[in-house]
Amino acid sequence: MIPNLSITEIILILAVLFLLFGASRLPEAGRALGEGIRNFKKALSGEEERVKETKGEEVKEKEKV
Repeated sequence: MIPNLSITEIILILAVLFLLFGASRLPEAGRALGEGIRNFKKALSGEEERVKETKGEEVKEKEKV
């Protein structure tokens, strides 16, 4: 998923982020990004469970018929 990046490319990306956000806002931006990813994963796993429950109900209904 993550492309192969060399050390030079990573340092360049970090330098650009530092220039855009500044030292005081980088931790805040990182926290916000992490929280967003966590919430997305929670929503995704909740949706998967809902689909499994729905499939289980469909199987039970077919067994009754």
